[in-house]
Amino acid sequence: MSARGKARRRALDILFEAELRSERATKVLAERVERAEPPVNEYTSALVEGVDRHRARVDELISTYSEGWTLDRMPAVDRNLLRAGTYELLWMPDVPEAVVISEWVHLASELSTDESPQFVNGLLARFKQLKPSLVL
Repeated sequence: MSARGKARRRALDILFEAELRSERATKVLAERVERAEPPVNEYTSALVEGVDRHRARVDELISTYSEGWTLDRMPAVDRNLLRAGTYELLWMPDVPEAVVISEWVHLASELSTDESPQFVNGLLARFKQLKPSLVL
């Protein structure tokens, strides 16, 4: 797994833990940075901080465009995969869009249900298509 792949997985772990603990993701991130085992790299921090900063808009986009699924009804891991993937796709222009989608779909295939990779792929691909017209 690439360095950014590991960073994405760690960001997902932090976002998932924060949701389970009903804490801000940045609080869980700060705890992980302080503990430093495993070390938290800059890309992980950028993803977690970005999701936290733009969470309302990210959740609004996911809710608006996910057909037949509310945020509450999604598995927690899918919800956080989509949050991080949506943030990276829409707010981090230095990463190729196809790479972003591929990496988050890969994590969905490793960590979630059999249907999750297709769902994550479809929604992130839709955001890629809509990106020029979305107000961020």
